[in-house]
Amino acid sequence: MGNYWSANINGAKFGLDFFTRTATARSFIFVNKPEETQYFVQDFDKNGTLLDGKTRYTLTFPAGQTPPVAGFWSLTVYNPQHFFVENTINRYALGTRNKDLRYNDDGSLTLYLQSDAPDKDRQANWLPTPSEGAFSLMIRAYGPEQDILQHRWQPPAVVPKP
Repeated sequence: MGNYWSANINGAKFGLDFFTRTATARSFIFVNKPEETQYFVQDFDKNGTLLDGKTRYTLTFPAGQTPPVAGFWSLTVYNPQHFFVENTINRYALGTRNKDLRYNDDGSLTLYLQSDAPDKDRQANWLPTPSEGAFSLMIRAYGPEQDILQHRWQPPAVVPKP
């Protein structure tokens, strides 16, 4: 999908693709049809380095480029066993349902992916990660529009912060 994101574009329409069906069942147990939900998975930053809790990251959607959906989208963080990452603020997703997200002056949306809290003015856009070790990100796009279904939209790169 670009920027090291991967996606199962067939969703639950496996047909004779038993390999993908088995891998999906092991990792996610259940997925919807592609017209219902698209899932984008990320294990790497923009440099191809595995995501690690010791590093702070940003994910910036350019203006007007959040996931194009008729329903809603969300970004979640998972540990290596595919469970949510426990955190002190009990926040497990960011996306359409977060009405307090703060957009940048140019209309872009920056999400902060890190174990420690960012500055107060960025906390609404903070999704906690583990303090160490590998983790994965997932964007779920519910009611994906044609730009997603036709593979014209791709998630932005995950950028490590110095």
